[in-house]
Amino acid sequence: MNKRKILLLEDDLLFAQTMVDFLEDENYIIDHAQDGEEALEKAYENVYDIYLLDINVPKLNGIEFLKQIRENGVQTPVIFLTSYKDDDTINQCFISGCDDYLRKPFKVNELLLRISAILKRTHHVNNIITIAPNTVYKFETRKIIQNNIELQIPLKIIQLLELFLEYDNKTISTDIIINRLWSVDEQYSDGSLRNYILGLRKIVGKDKIINIKKFGYEIRGLNCG
Repeated sequence: MNKRKILLLEDDLLFAQTMVDFLEDENYIIDHAQDGEEALEKAYENVYDIYLLDINVPKLNGIEFLKQIRENGVQTPVIFLTSYKDDDTINQCFISGCDDYLRKPFKVNELLLRISAILKRTHHVNNIITIAPNTVYKFETRKIIQNNIELQIPLKIIQLLELFLEYDNKTISTDIIINRLWSVDEQYSDGSLRNYILGLRKIVGKDKIINIKKFGYEIRGLNCG
């Protein structure tokens, strides 16, 4: 399997080296840029599978960098790694074309999960996976089709499904699920999580999502494709 290539835009050299070391240990190829102009040069000279961008960097900030590559037709997925907490800045990231963001400080394993989810989604463009009898999931449109009818599914159930597809035939902790489905600004409750689990079980089958007491859930044979 070819290694996935990541461009990291980060001006904090100590943090950047930590990220490079961690991601290289996970078998990714990393290019690091300290400012937006350097990142722009690398973006036009290389093909990347994903961009990891800080916002407040010299010469050309992360949001302006993203606007420029999007204007030039580059659709490579982007995750912002930022200490900004205000909604206006985060909204500007998404308006400019980002796919996800993580607020610093974050757990490196959480970043790894976000990268995996985005790469899996882009890798499966136009792919259709059977998740239950007469039921398929379309990665490109993030739609569940059952008996040729599109189901109207809440976004968090879709996010839950994608997370479970990543962990197919593995046990996943409740903490990982919470971190994926709820941002730090959203109110989480055990009842809402149970409702999303119940909703997904109704689609894929009760026997495929097993509750592991005081830990999380075990996923069994969810990816039938």
